[in-house]
Amino acid sequence: MRAITVRDRDAGAAGLTLTDMPYPHAAENDVIVRVHAAGFTAGELDWPATWTDRAGRDRTPSIPGHELSGTVVELGFGTTGLTVGQRVFGLSDWARNGSLADYVAVEARNLAPLAADVEHTVAAALPISGLTAWQGLFDHAHLTTGQTVLVHGAAGGVGSLAVQFAREAGARVLATGRADHRDGVLGLGAQEFFDLADGGWEHAGEVDVVLDVFGGTVLERSTALVRSGGTLVTIAEPPAVQPKDGRAVFFVVEPDRARLADLAQRVRTGKLNPVVGTVVPLAEAPAAFTAHTPGKTIIQVAEPGTE
Repeated sequence: MRAITVRDRDAGAAGLTLTDMPYPHAAENDVIVRVHAAGFTAGELDWPATWTDRAGRDRTPSIPGHELSGTVVELGFGTTGLTVGQRVFGLSDWARNGSLADYVAVEARNLAPLAADVEHTVAAALPISGLTAWQGLFDHAHLTTGQTVLVHGAAGGVGSLAVQFAREAGARVLATGRADHRDGVLGLGAQEFFDLADGGWEHAGEVDVVLDVFGGTVLERSTALVRSGGTLVTIAEPPAVQPKDGRAVFFVVEPDRARLADLAQRVRTGKLNPVVGTVVPLAEAPAAFTAHTPGKTIIQVAEPGTE
């Protein structure tokens, strides 16, 4: 099968190549999915699990990408709840070969059924971004109606969904991003937008929740904005400083089949609109790792209409 692989940890995205790899093995409780569309996280080439398995053994050549939408083509021993031919979407395991390939082996519990009226390219934009935004806002920060949230990187995959979730929950949403993303972010429901580069967001006043996707100085400077009892949530790195009279939380997204099903239903009813950015074929995936576009970049693995 075709797959994007990486062998050299020091090469970064320049080390990604389109190669031929063996068809995956379906372990117990696995399914094999024919991938129609896939998503990736640019920083995953720095994740330890990209390079070693759970026992610490080298697993290169590694196939990146952990978001997928496609069709079940094979069931592993003991697998229940899914059937061959069923449309599914979800997350592949961090320490196993990923979704930038024609086929991928995935634990069945990490996948949710996908209705025929949701396009694969849209579904592939949901798993990591949607679960991260939801878990960050509600499971970790406990955002409620009437509170104020600052969403950093609001034009990106996570941020654009977080803005929509927060607005639906009745929160006041402040957002940051590049200046040319202002109209798009305000269109998603943010009430105020700040150009991240000019630092104006640092004078936005106290907020109940900060959702950070950048880390570094943005994370550090955001600490001062968290009001007493508030929460700063970040997916970038463990925070070095806690907010005064508040808390800071670093987390890694967790698979959640029930929440995935809820996200897909929100898309079907028009309550949620994933911002799909560039859609590129599998052969162009290496270049996509270094591109910077609004929304979620999606890799079209199978030809459209081949389901």
